[in-house]
Amino acid sequence: MTTINLTELTELQAINKKLASGYHISEQDTTLWQQLDQNIGAYQALFNALGHDLQHDARGFYYLASDESTPNMGKISRAIALTLFILIEHFANQGKDPLRAIFDEPADLELMQTLVQLNKHLFDQLEIFSGSDLRKDVYLRMIRLGLAKETERGFIHLAPVYRYIDALMEVNDTNFDGLEEEV
Repeated sequence: MTTINLTELTELQAINKKLASGYHISEQDTTLWQQLDQNIGAYQALFNALGHDLQHDARGFYYLASDESTPNMGKISRAIALTLFILIEHFANQGKDPLRAIFDEPADLELMQTLVQLNKHLFDQLEIFSGSDLRKDVYLRMIRLGLAKETERGFIHLAPVYRYIDALMEVNDTNFDGLEEEV
């Protein structure tokens, strides 16, 4: 049994509030991230005792793993995953390294409008009809989840988007494996 000294967990309330809302704490959240990084064992034991699974991704972020997803979160997650998939494809089609570009190049309204126009049939299913809709329905939600931040040049993707990229790669590998078996 781990003994937890609550006086050392100076950011417990703020960390719990962020994580419980689905937010991913990354290095950009300097104070909270440092507090978690310095006391990860105590925080993991405490969250575990409360029935939560606090995860630390080596790429620089913390989150609460969840088995259960609400239908609403499912829709949001699908919209985020679709946006990231289309963005990766867009950068690859331009001859860029998509994983580098997704973190280095801001997503501005012009890029969002281009993505929606080129993939209208996919975005229509999510009721996203313009770059403004994409900004409002996906990117502002990504900020609330700690997946992106807004700058004067547009939205910058943060390390936690790797959770979506990993899931997309897993789906892609599964589909590819299935194709190999059919051949």
